[in-house]
Amino acid sequence: MSREPTLEQRPEQPYVAIPATVSMDTLGPAISALIGEVFGWLHERAVEPAGPPFVRYLTIDMPSRLDIEIGVPIAHPHPGDARVSTGSLPAGRYATLLHIGPYPDLVAATERLLTWGASNGVGWATTNEPDGERWGARLEFYLTDPQEEPDPQRYETELAFLTEG
Repeated sequence: MSREPTLEQRPEQPYVAIPATVSMDTLGPAISALIGEVFGWLHERAVEPAGPPFVRYLTIDMPSRLDIEIGVPIAHPHPGDARVSTGSLPAGRYATLLHIGPYPDLVAATERLLTWGASNGVGWATTNEPDGERWGARLEFYLTDPQEEPDPQRYETELAFLTEG
């Protein structure tokens, strides 16, 4: 189940992340492993998260290659290291959609948001590169911790895609 898409203005948001290159088949296991690693890194440095964990899709060449970052927002920029990078989610207008349900249903929720954008004249902040479609910001925020909520039908995930202009 997904709520209706909306448009909202968002400020720049610093974050820390671990980059990865995955396929659709290896995406789920990578997310599970790397979210824990990012939170462990933050804990070791006494840096508090400023929001829920996310996946940032950088380059998409479906279904074989996805360049992603598994990240966590932080209140202030913090230096990274050889494993954990730092960055900022860009300020701008985002199309958002709240999905409630299991993670495999996110493919349909993503399609719904993309279709809604096309139907409403919303363009995406993307460029076509030799290695795939590069996104300014295409995000999945995991609002529900599966360790606290065991029922996948109750998982909440927010999709947030940066629009052009």
